[in-house]
Amino acid sequence: MIGGQACIIYGAAEFSRDSDFVILCTLENLECLQQALDTLKAKLIYVPPLEMNYLEQGHACHFRCTAKEVKNLRIDVISKLRGCDTFAKLWERKKTVPLKNKVSIDVIGLRDLVQSKKTQRDKDWFMLKRLMDNDIILNKHNPSGGHLRWWFRECRDADLLIELAKKYPKIAKECLVDRPLLASAIIPDIQKLNLQLHDEEMSERQKDIEYWAPLKRELEILRHKSRMPPYASPW
Repeated sequence: MIGGQACIIYGAAEFSRDSDFVILCTLENLECLQQALDTLKAKLIYVPPLEMNYLEQGHACHFRCTAKEVKNLRIDVISKLRGCDTFAKLWERKKTVPLKNKVSIDVIGLRDLVQSKKTQRDKDWFMLKRLMDNDIILNKHNPSGGHLRWWFRECRDADLLIELAKKYPKIAKECLVDRPLLASAIIPDIQKLNLQLHDEEMSERQKDIEYWAPLKRELEILRHKSRMPPYASPW
């Protein structure tokens, strides 16, 4: 599980009507997925169809459930996330959450979830910041060196970065190679740091726009071929 419901698991509450999943893209796994979708009476609501070649390109497949117990639940499926590792690596770092009746669900690891939120959408950057802030608050009393380095790489809050740099100056300096804007946290210069954080975000947004541009063009071609109305688009 990824997306908004994964954010809930990590304490950055977000109301979501969708269930988003990243899957292993194999014929056998797609057959199992299709069986599960059939059980939920899930109908494809937009192009492309659930096929390996589209998933391998980076497309998402979108469904809406019609079974009584899950009526109108939206399910989105994808096999790769921009900027993230392969499914095999994501699977190694997953978090398994126990549910009722000895059932469990596998949720994307926090660090991979944060990386997956670097999109062109405002709400994802808001959620990324909440995920980071929440993790820092929960673990600030006894963080490991690895945890601190991750905070220095990903934290979006200028005040928190300055506070961390003051408390852990040696690690902050070590992380300068990966994130030069930390120099402004070390000085500190909060005005400059906020501008640099904004520029960093804009750069990631542009990468996401460029990543999705050819995929969206292909979706338009598929939509015209299928005569699907434009208002059905998930974008």
